[in-house]
Amino acid sequence: MTSLPLTLRHELPVDAAAIERLHERAFGPGRFARTAFRLREGVPPDPALTFAAHVGTFLVGSIRVTPVMAGGHGALMLGPLTVDPAFEGRGIGAALMNRSIEAARIDGHDLILLVGDAPYYARFGFKVIPPGQLVLPGPADPARFLALELVEGVLAQRRGAVTAIKPGA
Repeated sequence: MTSLPLTLRHELPVDAAAIERLHERAFGPGRFARTAFRLREGVPPDPALTFAAHVGTFLVGSIRVTPVMAGGHGALMLGPLTVDPAFEGRGIGAALMNRSIEAARIDGHDLILLVGDAPYYARFGFKVIPPGQLVLPGPADPARFLALELVEGVLAQRRGAVTAIKPGA
């Protein structure tokens, strides 16, 4: 079997339709009701932190990161991270995670939040947020509400609601 090289680059407008199809296959229509989706709804992801993975010309993965407010301070909401099912288990999700986290660190961000599988995201340094410390605008399993401190100790300083930052606000 011929091995095609993986290319990671910033998401481009031309990627939008393929990424939407990937999200549909991975998450189905129920994704629109999820709390994390509602935080991102109508808010464009940060283009400096959002990447697409390609094998040849085929889009095989995507990661998006959206600015939010967490306890009255700016933070980032990671997600969705999506890999085409035919390409799972090949390190594409990890490559996208590492690239996005490093870009956030370089850009001077201090906190990344997500709702996801704690054992998977622990390898990137994400930890469960203490229950009630930060509150999402809808239901989410507290064991899946995670944070990565890009500046040590910043999570302890954040308390309160996690809210969307609407464009023009």
